[in-house]
Amino acid sequence: MYIIIAIIIFGILIAIHEFGHFTAAKLCGVKVEEFAIGMGPALFKKQKGETVYALRILPIGGFCAMAGEDEESDDPRAFTNQGFWKKFVILCAGSFMNLVLGIVLILIMYAGAQAFVTPTIDHFMDGCPYEGAEAMQPGDTFYSIDGQRIYLVSDVSSFLIRGDGVYDIVMLRDGEKVELKDFALTTKTYAEYADEGPKYGFVFGYTEATFGAKLEYTWDTTLEFSRLVWLGLGDLINGRVGLKDMSGPVGIVDMMNEVGQQAESAKAAADNLLYISAFIAINLAIMNMLPIPALDGGRVFLMIVTVIIEAVSRKKLDPKYEGYIHLGGMVLLLGLMALVMYNDIAKLITG
Repeated sequence: MYIIIAIIIFGILIAIHEFGHFTAAKLCGVKVEEFAIGMGPALFKKQKGETVYALRILPIGGFCAMAGEDEESDDPRAFTNQGFWKKFVILCAGSFMNLVLGIVLILIMYAGAQAFVTPTIDHFMDGCPYEGAEAMQPGDTFYSIDGQRIYLVSDVSSFLIRGDGVYDIVMLRDGEKVELKDFALTTKTYAEYADEGPKYGFVFGYTEATFGAKLEYTWDTTLEFSRLVWLGLGDLINGRVGLKDMSGPVGIVDMMNEVGQQAESAKAAADNLLYISAFIAINLAIMNMLPIPALDGGRVFLMIVTVIIEAVSRKKLDPKYEGYIHLGGMVLLLGLMALVMYNDIAKLITG
């Protein structure tokens, strides 16, 4: 059941993205030749007006094919014949819709919350060495750790774990920032929490989940998800993680299935799936805007470069050359997707 739900969720995320392009194109008067969800052979096709609507067999992508995307066209409604801002809006609309969807999913996830744990210290465990006038005090709120802004209480442990044991911490105390330079923090086992393992020794407080608090935590979670994407990209670039650690549609569906099955209740499973879906939606919004050929961000980047070159040279560039670049990027992207899918399947087989 959860595999089916995960596939449906993944399809919805892709559909929302392509629907953003589709809606923006229609509003801008651009001719859309095909709107498809999925890749590969078509399972279903229907012509309505000038547009073919299709559902394709592989749930790993989709597209909104507009007239004259990568070639010259005499049609005044072709994409290539539109002004800069119309093309910019159309290209960004898919990621914008994914971002909006992610925010909506987070808000739904928090809809039933009664309270939120805050990154504000309520009290310290008995024997905690970090309580004092020159260290931390009850009521202090974690503002940043090693320059990373703290949005959620989970950020505290996340950035402490990523560090080396000595941190530059900024706390908010009575509205003022208090800097703790080269502050050493280590975990130990406290008697009252012995069954929960080693801890730092501070206990966080709660705040009532009013409607305003839900909106605030929704936005903070959106910022946190966005940062996680950038941190992941940074870890990939600097070698902390490799291609074997990446997951594609197969891996994501498998993860959703495991999360759903391991949940203690149907409500817990729904909350977990909402959490993952929101993260993937925001992930798609950011990743698609990277300046990589074949992605929306790559198209925006090359469009800006084209405008600059044409302004300097006073000559119009043939859009087919940009099409070649995107074609090469698509081939490399599909190759990467195939490699990641192979790794995902291998992980499933080996357990």
